[in-house]
Amino acid sequence: MKPSAAFSATLSVALSATVLLAGGPAAAQGRHGGGHPDGEPYPYGTKTPYEPQGRPKQYERAPKGYLPVFTENVARHGSRAMTDSEDGDRVLAVLASAEQRGALTGLGAELAPQVRALLGAASAVGYGSLAGRGVTEHRETALRMEQRLPELFRSIATEHRSVVVETSGVARAVASANAFTAGLTEGEPALAGLVKAPVTDKDLLYFHKQPQNADYQAYLASDPELAAVLARIEGGPRTEQAARHVAERLFGAEFVASMSAEDRIGFARALHQLYSSAPDLAEEAPAVDLDPFLTSRDAQWFAYLDDAEEFYQKGPGFAGRTITYRMAQPLLDDLFAQAEANAAGTSHDGAVLRFTHAEEIEPLAALMGLPGSTEPADPDEPYTYRNDEWRGGQVSPMAANIQWDLYAGGKGKGSAGKAPAYLVRMLYNEQETAFKSSCRPVAKGSYFYDLAELRRCFGRG
Repeated sequence: MKPSAAFSATLSVALSATVLLAGGPAAAQGRHGGGHPDGEPYPYGTKTPYEPQGRPKQYERAPKGYLPVFTENVARHGSRAMTDSEDGDRVLAVLASAEQRGALTGLGAELAPQVRALLGAASAVGYGSLAGRGVTEHRETALRMEQRLPELFRSIATEHRSVVVETSGVARAVASANAFTAGLTEGEPALAGLVKAPVTDKDLLYFHKQPQNADYQAYLASDPELAAVLARIEGGPRTEQAARHVAERLFGAEFVASMSAEDRIGFARALHQLYSSAPDLAEEAPAVDLDPFLTSRDAQWFAYLDDAEEFYQKGPGFAGRTITYRMAQPLLDDLFAQAEANAAGTSHDGAVLRFTHAEEIEPLAALMGLPGSTEPADPDEPYTYRNDEWRGGQVSPMAANIQWDLYAGGKGKGSAGKAPAYLVRMLYNEQETAFKSSCRPVAKGSYFYDLAELRRCFGRG
């Protein structure tokens, strides 16, 4: 589908407006910082290292008479090495060509050693493998989970209930699971014999690659509407301006002029990928600092291009189409099934822990209507930071997680004369989070929901 002239004009105006919003948070954020709760752009996109968003001392207390009886989560793997050396090789090749022609600026001459150090660290960890920072992210998340729910984990240990662990089977997800359960047992040593070995469930936790989702794979590969909007977003004048600015800071004018626009853009985007990956390898490459090579303004523009791809490929996508997130339904069904089985007394599991990828977290967030994932883009008004709250670094940073805690009680008197037997509280990246607006909490402003009410508002009968 070829975009209309009106579409192109709308896009040009929207992207120009977006530039105005991309001015300063990266510098304030710091080299290895996290995201911005106020919704400002995240210069590392979905490679943003994890930071818990909640303040435990401010969490709402469970209603009187209710105690936690079960918990479950879905978590992305932690910070990792980049999956291959392609971006680094591309950047190094251009730098080598410029060096041969005597075209490196003083700043440009400093870049290659930094890139080689980053690639060396990634290779040592293993491309695509969990980094030390990722281990820490999951270990500490688990410790906080145990500290939030000490009575639950004590009862799991006392009653010899199981802690079930499920993964995509990909090495970084399995390593994340092991780091998480190590944190749990560090916090409550009596759990050690109750944590089950990780089992692989690709249909549940790697569904984007499975045969039943061939329509989604075809959407990524050949959907004309998707291809058109991404081409128009990247093809806007701001991309070439940013890429030229990146090149002009690193290379002499004659060398910059000799590069095609496509080559400048390819180089700048590859450099941004390395820039985004460096914080995840902070433990293995503490001396690597790529901040000097991209200005805040340029970094945030390339982060926006990455976010646009994520938004249309894995997030809310186009209004009127559900191809990017309907495939997460089995995962949402499993969250309900595990909570319901505990409520019904048909499961003896005390916790179910799942470890997966951004390709699963982002569709699940859109399907559930989690904060930042509620607004798809109108086909005639493409996604920008101005017209949509979706940010990769907020929706699915490294080690992103969604947690449901099940509470039992019901001895008090509810608004209908009978208190619910089971309540559910959700945490999203460890922040108390309301379910979608059609779901009614037990009290106005509360984060606790009757399990039966959640069944109703999610259409489960």
